Amino acid sequence: MTRPARRLPPLPAFWAVAAAFLAAMAFTTVPTPLYALYQQRDGFPTWVITVVFAAYAVGVAVSLYLVGHVSDRIGRRPPAIAAVVLEIAAAVVFIVWPGVPGLLVARLLTGLGVGALTAAATAHLGELWHRAGRGGATPASVATLANIGGLGVGPLAAGLLAQLVPLPLVVPYVVGGAALVLAAIALLLVPETVPARPWRWHPQRLRVPEEGRGAFWAAGAGAFAGFAVFGLVTALSPTFVAGEFHATSRIDAGLVPFGTLAVAAVGQVFLTRVAMRVQLVVATAAMAAGLAGLATGAVVAALPLFAGGALLAGFGVGLLFRGALATASGLVEPGERGSVLAAVFLIAYVGLTVPVLLVGAALVIAPAVPVLVVFSAVMLVLAVVAGPRMARRAA
Repeated sequence: MTRPARRLPPLPAFWAVAAAFLAAMAFTTVPTPLYALYQQRDGFPTWVITVVFAAYAVGVAVSLYLVGHVSDRIGRRPPAIAAVVLEIAAAVVFIVWPGVPGLLVARLLTGLGVGALTAAATAHLGELWHRAGRGGATPASVATLANIGGLGVGPLAAGLLAQLVPLPLVVPYVVGGAALVLAAIALLLVPETVPARPWRWHPQRLRVPEEGRGAFWAAGAGAFAGFAVFGLVTALSPTFVAGEFHATSRIDAGLVPFGTLAVAAVGQVFLTRVAMRVQLVVATAAMAAGLAGLATGAVVAALPLFAGGALLAGFGVGLLFRGALATASGLVEPGERGSVLAAVFLIAYVGLTVPVLLVGAALVIAPAVPVLVVFSAVMLVLAVVAGPRMARRAA
């Protein structure tokens, strides 16, 4: 008989899963500061970047819908390991097929991996923490930092590597791929927390609650607007910084998306104990002021104002999205929350995709600055409508 593989104890396993989650999410934004380099090398227009970015968001949405829920049936480890393997495959594609078709394939693979990983890793963290005999909100905070914080780490690390080492379109993916291999090894060593059981596959069931539909759609609007801002910042801000502000440093290109995503994660963690109504009021104000600063900085060509607006908007987005999830969760009984939250996540990823594609289409016929101003105004309206509506329910 073969001896069963040895697994890590629950607490070390918790941190191993968190590290793997962080590495996987960081890899998804490694291309962010590199898009301008691809554009300079190949001479394609800016709208192509939005299509490449949209391939990632489509992959996430499809994966969430098809397999985002399967870890409840087959265990947490299998989908998480499969997701990391998909991202390793994406790293290989980035390296060996650096043209636009290769970028599309690699980004689609990355999105498919993220959609399969997010729910499994988040649930795994909570179960390992409980198995270790611990309590409190630590798993939720760690999951937030690994998820959104990882998205912020990716562009900063890639920007540093692209600036400081040779082969800037190769080395970041080699480093990211190596981190993913370590993540896969870590996931092989952690214990399973959900026993596999017989089941029949079906797509994720989505549910819009009968009661509180207005609140649900307010939550959806907030999630849509927040992820649209994330999409714009991660897809286009490095190219915008290079083109409109004439910044040549790849580190500068990575700092704006890093900072935006980092404050979104940190803000959620440090305001956990603040009443949800207050969080939503702060989120609405911060997002409105940040979008105004972002647009004004673009109009007057002031990089500090542009970057500061992006950071403030990111802080608001983090709180607004958590408020959206809390609002949607509160509309149904615990046993029905999965399908309602899945609907909110899918709305969010539509927000990550569609507005960025519309921005790309607009860039074909209009200059970048007016397009950015119109985008900011539309998202500001959505935030101002959604935030107070959710805050009134939370009161």
